[in-house]
Amino acid sequence: MKKRILFGIIILFMTILVFTGCQLKSKNDASSSSASKSTTSVISTSDIFTDRDLEQDIDTSDATTYDIEDNKNVTIDSEGIFVISGTAKNVSIIVDADDEDKIQLVLKDVTITNSDMPCVYVKNADKVFITTMSTNSLSVTGTFTSDGETSTDAVIFSRDDVVFNGNGSLTIQSSDNGISSKDDIKITGGTITINCVNDALETHEMIAVAGGNLTIKTSKDGFHAEYDDNDTVGSVYIQGGVIQIDAGDDGIHAITNLVIDGGTIDIKAKEGLEGTYIQINDGSVNISASDDGVNAAQKSKAFTATFEMNGGELTVNMGAGDTDAIDSNGNLYVNGGTVTITAQSPFDYDGEGKYTGGTMIINGEETTTITNQMMGGPGGQGGRGRSR
Repeated sequence: MKKRILFGIIILFMTILVFTGCQLKSKNDASSSSASKSTTSVISTSDIFTDRDLEQDIDTSDATTYDIEDNKNVTIDSEGIFVISGTAKNVSIIVDADDEDKIQLVLKDVTITNSDMPCVYVKNADKVFITTMSTNSLSVTGTFTSDGETSTDAVIFSRDDVVFNGNGSLTIQSSDNGISSKDDIKITGGTITINCVNDALETHEMIAVAGGNLTIKTSKDGFHAEYDDNDTVGSVYIQGGVIQIDAGDDGIHAITNLVIDGGTIDIKAKEGLEGTYIQINDGSVNISASDDGVNAAQKSKAFTATFEMNGGELTVNMGAGDTDAIDSNGNLYVNGGTVTITAQSPFDYDGEGKYTGGTMIINGEETTTITNQMMGGPGGQGGRGRSR
C-alpha cells in the first residue's frame, strides 16, 4: 500500500515537472522569438493614424451646415460634423470646444480671403478633422494679428491635433505660415496646395503623411517640426502620398526623427532632408539641393545623429561648391535600397560609416564604398569637418 502511494507521488511529481518544463520552454521560445524581431522604424508607427484619420468618404446626412458671410465668424463649440460652404471675406471658422470633443469640418466649395486672421482657428478640441469636398481656397494677405499671447500666424492655426483628409482639393495662400499646430498635423487624403512666405507645415509635435497629394512652394521650410522648449519632440513620418516641395530653406526639417516608410517625394531646396535621426525604409525620394541633400544634424540630445538607408530609392543631385549629398554629424549606414548621388562630395560623416547592402551609384559608377570627404570619422579622406 505504501509502495503504491509512493509510486503515485513520484508519477505526480514527474507529471508536474514535465508540465512546468513545457510551460517554461514555451515562454522561453516566445521570448526568444520576440527578441529576434525588431521594429524597422525608429518611430513607433502603430498608433499614428486611427481608422477615422484614414477615412476619405464622409457621411454628412446628419451634419450641421453653415453658409459663410463677410465679416461674420462661425464658432463651433461642440462635437459633430459641420459642412462649411460659400465665399466670404474676413471670416474665421473658430473651433472652441471641450478637451474630449472631436470636430469634423467638411469644406465644400469654400473660398475665404482674410487680411489679418486665420481662416480656420482651432482654440480647443481633442482633434479636428478638415475634410475636403470639391474645390476650396483659403487665403490671408496681410500681417496676422495676435489672439492675446497667441501668435496666430497661419491660414489654418490649431492648438490641438488636426487631420486633413477627403477627396477634394484645398489651396492655401499665406503671407506667413500655411498650416500651424501646437500638436500634430496629419495628412491622409485630398489634394493640398500651399504657397507661403514662411513654413508651409509647422508643428511642435509631429507631421505625419499617409496619403494625398501635397504641393508646396515656400520661401522657408516645407515641413518644420520643432518645439523650442523640448528637444525630444518634433518629428516627421511619411508612409504614403505624393509630395512636391520647392523651398527656400529646408524641404523637410525635424528636430528628432525623420522617417520615410513610403510615398513619392520630390524636393528642391537649400537642404532636402534635415533631422537628428533620418531613416529611409521605403518610397521614392528625389532631392535637388544647393547645400546638403540630406543632413543628419545633432539637433536633439535624445538621439545620436544618424542617416540610415534600409530600402526604397534615394536620388540626390547637388549644386557645385561646398555641398554634401549626405552629411551626418554622427553615423551613416547604407543597408539596402538604392542610393543614386551626383555630387562633388557624396558623403560626409563624423562617426561610423558602413555599407552592408543595397545599391549605391555615385556619379554614374556603382560602388560599395562609403567615402568620407571631410575626414569626420574612420577612413576619412578630406581635410575638414563641420557641424550644421
